[in-house]
Amino acid sequence: MITIQLKPKKEESLQRFHPWLFSGAIQRIDGNPAEGELVEIVDNNKNFLALGHFQIGSIAVRVVSFEKVLIDDNFWNRKIQLAYSMRKSLGLVVTNQNDTYRLIHGEGDTLPGLIVDVYGDTAVMQAHSIGMHEIRQTLAQAIVDNVSEVKNVYYKSETTLPFKAAIEPEDGYLIGSETTQLCAIENGLKFHVDWLRGQKTGFFVDQRENRTLLERYSKGKSVLNMFCYTGGFSVYALRGGAKLVHSVDSSAKAIDLTNKNVEANFPNESLHQSFDEDAFKYLNNLHTLEQKYDVIILDPPAFAKHREALRNALKGYKRLNTKAFEQIKPGGILFTFSCSQVVSKEQFRLAVFSAAAESKRHVRILHQLSQPADHPISIYHPEGEYLKGLVLWVE
Repeated sequence: MITIQLKPKKEESLQRFHPWLFSGAIQRIDGNPAEGELVEIVDNNKNFLALGHFQIGSIAVRVVSFEKVLIDDNFWNRKIQLAYSMRKSLGLVVTNQNDTYRLIHGEGDTLPGLIVDVYGDTAVMQAHSIGMHEIRQTLAQAIVDNVSEVKNVYYKSETTLPFKAAIEPEDGYLIGSETTQLCAIENGLKFHVDWLRGQKTGFFVDQRENRTLLERYSKGKSVLNMFCYTGGFSVYALRGGAKLVHSVDSSAKAIDLTNKNVEANFPNESLHQSFDEDAFKYLNNLHTLEQKYDVIILDPPAFAKHREALRNALKGYKRLNTKAFEQIKPGGILFTFSCSQVVSKEQFRLAVFSAAAESKRHVRILHQLSQPADHPISIYHPEGEYLKGLVLWVE
């Protein structure tokens, strides 16, 4: 196994069990590792620190073990078993009311570079590192062997693997085949999940608990769901007794899925209307339409996927929230989110605070939201807390 030796005093983050080794900490590499190859990391005195997958970029190694153990099929089986056991203990594994959950959440499950969501009898796997891509078949088999309800594993990594990698990944079934119905059940509600062509793994599982919270606040309210994607928040608002729900997304495919999901749960529902339109354009047009809402949900895609885009992202969050503050009724409730990992909770709150000040509305924080328990955050890897949300009362 190829060894990577660190510069003096560069071992401290690994000794604190942070799962990333940055390229700037490396003093020498004993050999020429291929991207995705398993390597051993040692300190400047050649003391063992960790094992991980080598990759090209600022993150040079993603650690899979801080113990010097054999990395074989049994190793990966134990990892899957531990992750599954945690979900079972939390009551998230398939029931009559819910067959949708995240089985593997990267660093949070000590499997950096790997995401797996379960929809009924199908697991959808995404690799974000070449190391996980190279062992995809082993991982798929471990999932089927250890997760009783899963019969199919679909691999969806064409858009998530590093673009510099000299590979040509193809999405497709690693085990099993396409089921007759691409549908998920979440808290008793039905959702069409397009894991073949949709974003991420096909559905945003991470907003499950936040959608439930919205349901509590929807009775008798007019609700605007911006960046609706598949209409998750819209469906929950309708079940919560909203008097009107408007769903907005710039993607015609997203609007089509939203309409299908509303129809699946509330056939011939007249209280819902969807709009294929840019979010900022829609909010600007509300001045003309003289339409204001009791509840607004802002759940945009990541405005910043890397630190170079952080400044513009914060401007974007401020601008978007300012528009929402302008268009919400007095006594209205705003659900606002950021899923950008590089945007901290403090930075996001400051952007929303600046928007509130600019709109000259008095605003109170009702809830501070994050990702659910099946998207765990390693205490040693705070970067894993990517989803930030605020529920605000706007006077």
